[in-house]
Amino acid sequence: MKTNGTWYHTENGSRFQQYKTRECKNCLVRPQCTSSKRNGKIVQRRLYAESIEANKQRIKENPQMYRQRQAIVEHPYGTIKRQWGFCHILSKKGIKRASSDVGLMMLAYNLRRIINIVGIEAFREYLTSIFLSIWGKLMHFKPIMDILKIVFPEHNPESRFFKRLGMGYIYVEN
Repeated sequence: MKTNGTWYHTENGSRFQQYKTRECKNCLVRPQCTSSKRNGKIVQRRLYAESIEANKQRIKENPQMYRQRQAIVEHPYGTIKRQWGFCHILSKKGIKRASSDVGLMMLAYNLRRIINIVGIEAFREYLTSIFLSIWGKLMHFKPIMDILKIVFPEHNPESRFFKRLGMGYIYVEN
């Protein structure tokens, strides 16, 4: 069987090629193979058919690994899809936007999972320690202090707002 090399598109967007042969016209068992009187047998082969067949073969050779993958990897997708109601991508204008949507869903899933495992208080303490360590480094830069005075005029670094966060005022030399 041969193809003319043209890729055709289905309604759902998948791509395939058609394979035909002239041998069907003289074949004795043609009625058992096809009902087409004009063209003979036409086989459609999808773009990723080889990958799909290779995956089926791997599953057949090692079904235990496939079951383990289902247990580990498929659970987050099931939770996001069925329990959270994200059955489709919200921004369907390109792979970048769709990737952003999926990234936000996965971030939310992972944060929720962390909170369920370690608890909200431990997670809050962890975030506070990270914030304070970054904040301490930023407070040594005069431009950051100047921006903070502009952005938070009511909370100047000498105020209770910053002292309550445990940062106090750090003098910056010019």
